[in-house]
Amino acid sequence: MAAFEVVALRAFADNYIWTIRDEHCAAVVDPGEAQPVIDYLERENLTLVAILNTHHHADHVGGNAALLARSPVPVFGPRDERIPEVSVRLADGQHFRLPHFDIDMETLEIPAHTRSHIAFVGGGMLFCGDTLFAAGCGRLFEGTPRQMHDSLTRLSRLPDDTRVYCGHEYTLSNIKFARAAEPDNTQLPALEVRMQALRDAGQPTLPSTIGQEKATNPFVRVNAPGVIQSASTRAGKTLTDPVTVLAELRDWKNNF
Repeated sequence: MAAFEVVALRAFADNYIWTIRDEHCAAVVDPGEAQPVIDYLERENLTLVAILNTHHHADHVGGNAALLARSPVPVFGPRDERIPEVSVRLADGQHFRLPHFDIDMETLEIPAHTRSHIAFVGGGMLFCGDTLFAAGCGRLFEGTPRQMHDSLTRLSRLPDDTRVYCGHEYTLSNIKFARAAEPDNTQLPALEVRMQALRDAGQPTLPSTIGQEKATNPFVRVNAPGVIQSASTRAGKTLTDPVTVLAELRDWKNNF
């Protein structure tokens, strides 16, 4: 086995609990349910060493308490009292070493889906919860289009080969929307074929990469002429500001 690998544990209908593991230990990201983690740890004879939370929604933190009852490990998360189990509250730019794995992780504040949403970046990996999805972005439950634009812009500045581990299996539905939003994007049909083959084989479509998102994600590509044209057509007026383009796209996707 390599130094570590990342395994997707399924939860609920379409959540992923990302599990960083080696031969002996595991750290989990956004355990919305405890039982899939417990079953995996027991089956693989692994010791839990840390929990990472990106935001407060129950489908990302609901398993914290039950996991801590079995293994009192550090919980890294945002400065948000709505996640009472967090023991290491992190602000933008803070670094920490992931226990056991000795991976340097940096915290990025990426609000919009929720006001306190954070991401973890390290070891060539990005754990971004529900802010950036493959070919999409999260709903604006507590933030604004400008915050989402700023958050996505920040993430898009990471190296192109950064692996993107987001919280849900939404890729195929997002690609369908992306093809409507940017019908002249020649990379989307081939991407859809590849992603459909993975789903047909029962495999996750994730991780994506930052490079893939820059090439195919309409919410990242708000400066692309085709995306601007589609958003303007739907709005019934010419949109010139990328934030207003994103706002129109998000409203369109909400009802797509």
